[in-house]
Amino acid sequence: MGRGRPDAPRPAAVQGTGGSSAVSKCSAAARGYIQDRFLQLLVGRQRRRAPLVHRGYYIRARAVDHCVQDFLLKTQGHPRTQILSLGAGFDSLYFRLKDVGLLHHTVVYEVDFPNVACQKAALIKRMKELSALVGDTGGERLGVITFSGEDYKLLGVDLSELSELERALEEAGLDNEIPTLFIAEVVLTYMESSRSDALIRWAAERFPRACFLLYEQMRPGDPFGHVMQQHFSQLSSALRSLAQYPDCEAQQRRFFEQGWTECSVMDMNEFFTCCTPEDEQQRVQALEPFDEYEEWHLKCSHYFVLTASKGMEPSWTPLLSNMTVPRHDAPVRVVGSVTAAVCARHSEVPGLRRYGHHSVLIKPNVILTTGGFGEEDGQHCRMRNFHVLIKHMGCWKAGCVKQENPDKRRAERLYHTVSCLSSSLALVVGGRTSPSSAGLGMLWLKFPETCNALDPDDITVELVRLQPAAEPAALRWRHSTTEVIFKGEKYLFLYGGRSALEPVLGDWYFLHTQELSCSVIPVEGPVPEGRHSHGACSWRGGVLIAGGLGAAERPLGSVFFLRELEHGFQWQRVETHPLLIPRYSHTAHVHEGKLLLVGGVWLHSSSVPGVTVIDLMTGLCLDYTINVEHLEWPLMLHNHSSVFLPDEEELLLIGGGGNCFSFGTHLNPEPVSLSLSSILTSC
Repeated sequence: MGRGRPDAPRPAAVQGTGGSSAVSKCSAAARGYIQDRFLQLLVGRQRRRAPLVHRGYYIRARAVDHCVQDFLLKTQGHPRTQILSLGAGFDSLYFRLKDVGLLHHTVVYEVDFPNVACQKAALIKRMKELSALVGDTGGERLGVITFSGEDYKLLGVDLSELSELERALEEAGLDNEIPTLFIAEVVLTYMESSRSDALIRWAAERFPRACFLLYEQMRPGDPFGHVMQQHFSQLSSALRSLAQYPDCEAQQRRFFEQGWTECSVMDMNEFFTCCTPEDEQQRVQALEPFDEYEEWHLKCSHYFVLTASKGMEPSWTPLLSNMTVPRHDAPVRVVGSVTAAVCARHSEVPGLRRYGHHSVLIKPNVILTTGGFGEEDGQHCRMRNFHVLIKHMGCWKAGCVKQENPDKRRAERLYHTVSCLSSSLALVVGGRTSPSSAGLGMLWLKFPETCNALDPDDITVELVRLQPAAEPAALRWRHSTTEVIFKGEKYLFLYGGRSALEPVLGDWYFLHTQELSCSVIPVEGPVPEGRHSHGACSWRGGVLIAGGLGAAERPLGSVFFLRELEHGFQWQRVETHPLLIPRYSHTAHVHEGKLLLVGGVWLHSSSVPGVTVIDLMTGLCLDYTINVEHLEWPLMLHNHSSVFLPDEEELLLIGGGGNCFSFGTHLNPEPVSLSLSSILTSC
């Protein structure tokens, strides 16, 4: 796991990425994600990582193991084979394979920086369990071969110096004529592209029967990719190959151009879906409480696994043989763009930098934002304070709302809903503190009938805890609460979400707005698949439900309309053309018969969701990108909130972002406005 050249800036920092990865893999093993009893012996120090990091290193380890074991299976008829792990660091691959008897006729070579290889050799000699597996037939080693066993060779050499690498491998006994698997697990990206290309070309030219396994980052240009690049740059270990090879297609062309004849590549979302059995997916999803779906899918869309081969009979294609789920995402058909602009300067009020919150229009030109996770008093925490945006003379001003009878535990919640029932009353439904919590029920927010709507400091909110009969319906989060009309009476339609016990809910409740009691109203028609993190909005007295994350943590592309009938409601599927690209964590609004879906996460790796407009009369579905050239920071549109101002045909985006894997937390610092008049007219 050592990386790059010794004369590159701060090589110790680059090598440190390997040590951090080993600690993360060790934590994932301790929680049952991967089976590896040797990591603790090699890593030593233990540190528990977050569930999101566990999943990230699980899928990395599974992809490598999947391909390595497929190579060993496909070459078991050969008398001898070999594996060359480039930048192996403190990886335990050899010991795991040897322990389960998969190295009958295979020699494993590992290469890393000299100091890393020496440290690992010393560890193996010191640990009886390791030395007993490998044996040591060479005594004390000097020079580049730091450890030599019968089927294991550990070399300390710089990967970017090809002539030195070739001499060392020849001295260690590497045989160019037998089937050879090269492994580069987040290694080549730290090298200059010309040097990593030369290494790929050397492997193709010098080994007649060869396979190559590559795992590393991609997609530097979108918001998540920007944060990812910034993280590695701050560690003085910049990702050097991303500009030239930014996506799967470019990486595939790279290997063909360097002499490989077969090449398959997929991002890690596709690998998890297509190359991981469903029972294994379910096992991993149930290991510990988890509620960072957006960052999990974004991380997986920014890493890929590639396998290439030449001279292999039959061809080595481990990424194709187990494909069980066909690709279903059509290309994004972008027909235009809308420009994002900062609409409020409020650096003295950082409270709108948050995600998992909710924003609602409580009075004309007054927007209240509650809950979420963000920045408060210089720290990242669950947000206890409420904030408002007030529009006056075309400008938005932000401020912190005073709370009467503050209830810290009830105010601090994520993924809740807020429904404004009158000019002085709003209802908070559901939400959670942690993914293992049972939910937080309901909360009244009471505003004074009269207040100075031009001054944020003059707005107060009273929190009133509720315990109505409908409370069990509210013990959920990532749901929707939408106003509907039935026989002239107003109800809140509470739909979907998830709970501490159920990862996906597909039920619904009608809450009478005056009594807050559950009413039984007949519903007929095809019941939508259970979902959470969907978009929902009122239309024609009913509800539109769009997208969401369904069972097996897969995004949905369906749109449903809950239509009012004389005796109840009816589910109707809204057909779109082209088909809506499956997505979740977006927001939804309706304007003059057009459904607007804003932001979110989809698994289509070529772009990020912008604004999708669906004509509810014709089903025409059009995608627009968001032009962010006037913003000074990446606009990360998931876990955000949005408010549509119909008179101005303006959309206000508030907050958004999240914990970007292990790369840091990004919170959109300013509210952003989108003028939609041009695209609504053109539709």
